[in-house]
Amino acid sequence: MKILVTGGAGFVGSHLCRYLLQRGYEVVCLDNFFTGKNMNIIDLKKNIKFKVILHDITEPIEIEEHFDRIYNLACPASPIAYQFDSIETIKANTLGVINVLEFARLNGARVLQASTSEIYGDPLEHPQKETYRGNVNTLGPRACYDEGKRVAETLFMDYHRKYNLPVRIVRIFNTYGPSMDKNDGRVISNFIMQALNNEAITIYGKGNQTRSFCYVSDLVEGLYKMMESENVGPINLGNPGEFTMFELAKKIIKLTNSRSRLEYKELPKDDPKQRKPDITLAKTLLKWQPKIHLDEGLKKTADYFKWLLKSNTS
Repeated sequence: MKILVTGGAGFVGSHLCRYLLQRGYEVVCLDNFFTGKNMNIIDLKKNIKFKVILHDITEPIEIEEHFDRIYNLACPASPIAYQFDSIETIKANTLGVINVLEFARLNGARVLQASTSEIYGDPLEHPQKETYRGNVNTLGPRACYDEGKRVAETLFMDYHRKYNLPVRIVRIFNTYGPSMDKNDGRVISNFIMQALNNEAITIYGKGNQTRSFCYVSDLVEGLYKMMESENVGPINLGNPGEFTMFELAKKIIKLTNSRSRLEYKELPKDDPKQRKPDITLAKTLLKWQPKIHLDEGLKKTADYFKWLLKSNTS
């Protein structure tokens, strides 16, 4: 079986490529390297079953090889990255998704969309079930990503209905682990880097907003199980363990033996106050649930960032 992973040099994409190669599949990574990094996949290039294609999905995909599975992960996922060029983010989730779907249709391939918990916005339902339709500001600075992903889900379902294309949709909640960009602006990378440098840890608002954090190996297993299931989705993939930002900061300070203090700043516009997945469907339909506890995952992630600092790797 041959598999295409768009965004395969990114944080989650590189872990997925590695997982698929370990299972013996041929894997092609397609990436424009806007947020993807060569260092994430440098070890994979030694594998004869792995290939990299430099391409932006907002342009038509013209690859002569046949693919059986396509994982679409091609979109910047951190607020800093997706707000850097909001128009390109929207294009990735509209024009780009159409190009991926057309290529899947040409191949007769099963195709998975990596959607996001951000489609729930600042949720009024807690925890969030797949039936919840969200509370999203269509005009805010996060809308390019939130609304873009909502449109991507619509496109997937329309291709499924019109062309009977075998699609899969997963909604990914906060994910972390090695290969995260240390400057991506996400809370775990921010807190760990600030703690390792003994800098003030920046907490927005009062620190009582909550998030649920899924370790990347757990997520990748969920992506694979969803792809190989007979479920269209959407299905939430995330860790239902819920922590406040204050609790997370304290954990990281203790883990890294940091001298960092806490610094409070104004909460960004449209920042969700709470986020926790209901994973009943994943447990029932996929027989999947996360295994890595936050403390274990944070240690592995902190060790990775220590290595980055020591090796002075960007």
